[in-house]
Amino acid sequence: MRRRLFLDVGDVVVHERFRRWGLGRVVEVRTSILEGGPALVRILFQDGRERTFFNDMEHEQCCYYLGMRFYEDRRR
Repeated sequence: MRRRLFLDVGDVVVHERFRRWGLGRVVEVRTSILEGGPALVRILFQDGRERTFFNDMEHEQCCYYLGMRFYEDRRR
């Protein structure tokens, strides 16, 4: 079973509904070696907290479907 991962280490993201968290940087990606096991991503946000999300696009609770988006610096 091939996973469709959304985020990778170093990606900069923002949560659409929780912008008060600030920008987040992906600090860890974990995938289970067991078939059907979770793919998780840990993100450190500017508010100082690390939060963990599902990172598999095939999972209904993937961080993408819950509002996580790549950050685009519009000042460029």
